[in-house]
Amino acid sequence: MRIGVLLSRVRVEEKLLLAELERHGAGYTLLDDRELVFDLNAGTYAFDVILERSIHHSRALYALKAFNDRDVPTVNTYHVARICGDKVLTTQALIKHDVPTPRTRMAFTAESALAAIEELGYPAVLKPAIGSWGRLIAKVNDREAAEALLEHKEILGSYHHSIFYIQEYVKKPNGRDIRSFVVGDTCICAIYRTSGHWITNTARGGAASNCPVTPELAQISVAAAQAVGGGVLAVDVFETDDGQLLVNEVNYTMEFRNSIDTTGVNIPALVIEYVLAVGHGAIVPHNGRWTMSDD
Repeated sequence: MRIGVLLSRVRVEEKLLLAELERHGAGYTLLDDRELVFDLNAGTYAFDVILERSIHHSRALYALKAFNDRDVPTVNTYHVARICGDKVLTTQALIKHDVPTPRTRMAFTAESALAAIEELGYPAVLKPAIGSWGRLIAKVNDREAAEALLEHKEILGSYHHSIFYIQEYVKKPNGRDIRSFVVGDTCICAIYRTSGHWITNTARGGAASNCPVTPELAQISVAAAQAVGGGVLAVDVFETDDGQLLVNEVNYTMEFRNSIDTTGVNIPALVIEYVLAVGHGAIVPHNGRWTMSDD
């Protein structure tokens, strides 16, 4: 099998994934996104499957588009990356497929954004539509803070700040939220992310501990993954005071280094088994979703 691994650099996760490929006796080619050149007119790519591990959303997105347009299967697909890489599109996909998610508003001007924040109520959370690792996210506690933050974003004027994505603030019980991991149609494990700060990302210092995968957590995690197109995904889930689960985001190039020992689940092994199944044609994309092949 001809396997390509698209990456920006070899981090801990990539080392673990490559070791699993070697354990399976699967040859692979590293595709460094800093060096790739795509011939968009006549390019052909001699791969049975591409495993996408780029840390740059734009590079991943355009590379996946080039591969998929030449009928090269990828994990994950361009369709999935496009939705998961944009919080507005993710929220719309979750709502369309009846996956519970926090109340969210979208606005295009500072004035309409302020009205949306006040309608949701303080505190509210203001996020860039495109971004990761908890960066550029702000909790807005009152009108003065909202006015100042919105003015700053308007003056910055970049694409990241031109669309206002506003979400209700969900108070986290015990200062934690959940990250679950989905491979195909299975929620393979989950962690709690706990922090004294309201942002709990492990990249921002949140502590990981094992979270039991209940039937309810498994159901909402798989539903969220399928809503964005399925594949290998990490799902960020909020618990509410009344015990409800809400999906916050879905991540398509998931990090898992802090979750293997924590959960006791060999995440890279399950990812590579899925990639090999896609490469063999046992799992194929259909209408924007992965499905078992009829062959």
